[in-house]
Amino acid sequence: MNVLITGGAGFIGSALAQALLDEGCRVVLLDNFNDYYDPTLKRANVARLCPAEHVHLVEGDLRQPSDVEAAFSVLPIQRVAHMAAMAGVRSAIPAEVYAAVNVMGTLHLLEAARRHGVELFVMASTSSVYGETEAVPFVETDNADRPLTPYAATKRAAELLGHTYHRLHGMRVTVLRLFNVYGPRGRPDMMPMKLFHASQTGAEVTLFNGGDIARDWTYVDDTVDGIVRALHTPFGYEIINLGLGSPIPLRAFVEIVEGLTGRRIRTRAAPTPPSDPPITFCNNEKARRLLGFAPQVSVAEGLARTWDWFRRL
Repeated sequence: MNVLITGGAGFIGSALAQALLDEGCRVVLLDNFNDYYDPTLKRANVARLCPAEHVHLVEGDLRQPSDVEAAFSVLPIQRVAHMAAMAGVRSAIPAEVYAAVNVMGTLHLLEAARRHGVELFVMASTSSVYGETEAVPFVETDNADRPLTPYAATKRAAELLGHTYHRLHGMRVTVLRLFNVYGPRGRPDMMPMKLFHASQTGAEVTLFNGGDIARDWTYVDDTVDGIVRALHTPFGYEIINLGLGSPIPLRAFVEIVEGLTGRRIRTRAAPTPPSDPPITFCNNEKARRLLGFAPQVSVAEGLARTWDWFRRL
């Protein structure tokens, strides 16, 4: 199977690429190596992929239709794993950039997939689309029409574009709403990496509401397993939550890291910004039923694995 992975040099995209390579697939990676975080980390992700002869890298931007077309021209693409996005829930990035990357970029990709007769389009979305919903745990039947950030709003818009292409062109589209993915080689701006770094440097970490917010942290291997299952399981149009289904208060999360590192982490309390809901909580029953998804890694085990990787850096 030939798979195009957008954002293929990133944390999740590169882990997905390796999982597909292990199955004997050939992968095309499309990535623009932007500087939201250090691009050298992304290049190292690509360099680790093996067998290298089955990996094709296209350096390009979703905002440029010609770059998207170049990615589709490398191999006859059968399936797309759209992992790329302009990330950052609380970032100061202008809303126009989120719209250009997450909406127009997705539109360019869907249009190219239509022209090339792609069998299945799997799109990474986010639990952020639920906003501060009253339906907890979060379930796919929620309208998800009250996003709290431009990031979440544009990801929801991308989901809707996927439905339009299914309806008008018969494209098979699966939307996966990911929940707080973490693990080795995770993004440095995410809380697990901040905590591990702080345990070694003594830096202070801000905890919103004194750590009395809860997040449904999902280990990267479980997330990738779910994405691979989705790539092997075509539907018409489906939205599927992909998360552990076991939220943990941030204060308890910090305590696990302190136990692993043997270091007390300096923290300070701050008001929770309007961009952040008090909880993320995945109802993953649909993923279990449709994909056979069964996450295996608890938060304690996942953080232990991540610390084992971090301490070897």
